[in-house]
Amino acid sequence: EQMFKKYPEILEQAVYPPLVIVGLQRTGTTKLHRLLTADPDNRVLRSWEALNPVPLHKEVKGKDKRVQFAKTSEKALKWMAPGFFAIHPVEYSAPEEDILLLDVSFLSTTPEATTHVPSYAAWLEKTDQSMAYDYGSRLLRLLQWQHPGKRWILKSPHHLEFMPLIEKYYGQPHFLWTHRDITECIPSFISMMSHSRSIFSDHVELSEVTAHWVRKTAYMLDRALSYRQQEGKEAYFTDIYYEDLLVNSMGQLEKIYKDFGGIDDQQNNRFSRAEGENPKGKYGIHEYGLEDFGLSEKDLIGLNQKYWKLYHSKIG
Repeated sequence: EQMFKKYPEILEQAVYPPLVIVGLQRTGTTKLHRLLTADPDNRVLRSWEALNPVPLHKEVKGKDKRVQFAKTSEKALKWMAPGFFAIHPVEYSAPEEDILLLDVSFLSTTPEATTHVPSYAAWLEKTDQSMAYDYGSRLLRLLQWQHPGKRWILKSPHHLEFMPLIEKYYGQPHFLWTHRDITECIPSFISMMSHSRSIFSDHVELSEVTAHWVRKTAYMLDRALSYRQQEGKEAYFTDIYYEDLLVNSMGQLEKIYKDFGGIDDQQNNRFSRAEGENPKGKYGIHEYGLEDFGLSEKDLIGLNQKYWKLYHSKIG
């Protein structure tokens, strides 16, 4: 707030046009996010910025102590949960989910992803999130004022629930919806949530994690599909399929960049380097199975029939 008062030009800016990655968890969102980070025109939220959007020292636009703080946080996470990086790497300088900007307003799904808080989770679904997204837009303007770019690349499955608020507070969005067979992505995600909770809790009840997130995933998909099916909204979406992203990432990037004049040789080289620097299994192999969570394919196919039909109609 001191920064906004001292530099009123921060809030006089418009938020850069956002490309928002909104797929379900474990659908290739991190891979796509890191590929798009390779383009210097794309403004991404770095981990060190997500932890501290405001400078900690005298430098107004410098990195000051925030980078060192984030390095220490990365080391601490590796020490507490060395196997977690095989599931979801959290590196101090890598792009991070902007849900952390919503945490500032105490309105986000981060608490239920890391702890057992069913009453908070139920309250959150019934609570207007406008304040969080309004303040999130203020923080985006603060961040782009410190380090400019041309467009924001935002990413969080959390946004599946709140697409109208993205449109209201972040400017005209374009959503990059990543897709994967839900019988693969949901058990992968539940495995990640179980590991995440074990960092913060002495006891994790796997059946509780499973029940919570299977229901929550169906709810998120309902909210997202309801928005997408409104008149005129289909044009706001580009679909990216996990299988295609793995075998032909450049083809998926070309779909995204057709509105930006295509991909030149220099950009192509940047994207190729980024893919080489972030190979699948960089920190180890993430192993899981449906049976680990007492689930069957039938349970997940019935999770959200509208989404199941959308996915399979697209992939044929």
